[in-house]
Amino acid sequence: MPQQIWFQQGLLSKEEVRISPDDRGYYFGDGIYEVFRVYHGRLFEADAHFDRLERTAAALRIPLPLPREAMAAKLRELIAANELQTGTVYMQITRGEAPRSHPFPADAAPVLFASASEYGRPLASMQQGISAVTAEDIRWLRCDLKTLNLLPNVLAKQEALDRGADEVILHRSGTVTECSASNVMIVRDGAVCTHPANHLILHGITRLVVLRLARELGIPVIEEPFTIDMLREADEAFITGTTVEVTPIVRIDDAPVAQGIPGPVTRRLQAAFELLTGL
Repeated sequence: MPQQIWFQQGLLSKEEVRISPDDRGYYFGDGIYEVFRVYHGRLFEADAHFDRLERTAAALRIPLPLPREAMAAKLRELIAANELQTGTVYMQITRGEAPRSHPFPADAAPVLFASASEYGRPLASMQQGISAVTAEDIRWLRCDLKTLNLLPNVLAKQEALDRGADEVILHRSGTVTECSASNVMIVRDGAVCTHPANHLILHGITRLVVLRLARELGIPVIEEPFTIDMLREADEAFITGTTVEVTPIVRIDDAPVAQGIPGPVTRRLQAAFELLTGL
């Protein structure tokens, strides 16, 4: 069946969607987005995603076109129309259409777009682990806002691939922040350590869930900055994200993390996450 897209007020086939060249998302990246995970045909942690969407919209002063309850209902309709069971929903809202000029337009209406796509779980990576490289974090200082301005993340991810790795771990003058498209955590002496959720990292929804699960399991959680040296000397390392769930890192900059295999704390968190989602 043709893919159905939610565009503005209704569902359309993908071929029917038309984006104006005057959309500020096109020439300024003036917009926001969310990526929801879908398990068993249902949105995962929808309230947390909408909390973040509303926070980002308020910070950018972009009015949301609908209340969250109405948006959630539309996303459920989109999932059903595409018969999606396991995948993702991408939702984007731009400030709207207006002649190109930096100030906010007085009369632009926000433009909403959402699509639903099949996306399987990365089981091989979750089982075997991935490799990562490190690189300086030279992005802007509002990484907590989920905006369309992702070119630095794209370049960082491509650098990882060019260096034969799966992901890049970013740092600011030696202090680890996050990855190109995920949050990063390490395990030291049985405790899960990760950068605090301030303006230097995105407040990942899977990050939030995993830290909650760790506390429920009695695993100590330390939300404090840590260094590249601490990363390289960690007992375990892993990333969290909407599409990667909890994925171990087994090599960093061509050196193994501890024994070079996924560790026991990571495995416990993977199992707890699977139990939570009913996978």
